[in-house]
Amino acid sequence: MTASTPSFSPPSSSSPSQSPPSVSLSSRPISLSPCAACKILRRRCVEKCVLAPYFPSTEPLKFTIAHRVFGASNIIKLLQELPESQKADAVSSMIYEANARIKDPVYGCAGAICQLLKRVNELQAELAKAQAELVNMQCQQSNLLALLGMEMSQPQENILQTPHQSSKLCYDHDRDLFSDLEPLWD
Repeated sequence: MTASTPSFSPPSSSSPSQSPPSVSLSSRPISLSPCAACKILRRRCVEKCVLAPYFPSTEPLKFTIAHRVFGASNIIKLLQELPESQKADAVSSMIYEANARIKDPVYGCAGAICQLLKRVNELQAELAKAQAELVNMQCQQSNLLALLGMEMSQPQENILQTPHQSSKLCYDHDRDLFSDLEPLWD
């Protein structure tokens, strides 16, 4: 065993001269299980494993998907070239792109982006149509209110004449009907 990994020796009762197990302390917390990347690659997870912070042993599917599309060596190269502040975002992007490539091997993320842009355009057209209908309805409402306002502002005599004229017409019509009966009344 190396000095950087913990070494444990089983207790034995036959040799009292053995010292207790020695454990070396390092800056990284000691993990009893390797990271998901090293587990899948079947290699030993070293203390300064580049993949360990981004592919924990509890989430092996993340590395499996990224490894299937990009390959372990490309992932390691990319992470070694990037500054520490960008590594987490790069891993997240790789996992997203790998998922998209598995779903759509030809277009990947670009296909998803094109579909979303098409949907945005459809929704913008639908919104423009709805806004035009709203403006049309507002114009109709204002025209209706203007007509009602004009009718309300007309002099009352015009409104009252209309019923009188209709009753006069009815009276004239009735008089013509009964004109033949006038000699009977005289």
